[in-house]
Amino acid sequence: MTKIEQEKKPLWQRLGWLVLIWACSVTALGVVAWLLRQFMSAAGLGTPG
Repeated sequence: MTKIEQEKKPLWQRLGWLVLIWACSVTALGVVAWLLRQFMSAAGLGTPG
């Protein structure tokens, strides 16, 4: 058995990290989209309606 196999974390912990990283990336994308909309609005650009 190799050292990597001995240090394998439980499934719930690995899934927790996966969900955390996914949530952070979605949040970061939302912040970037919001900032772009703010800059566009300040420049007088926007969507019709």
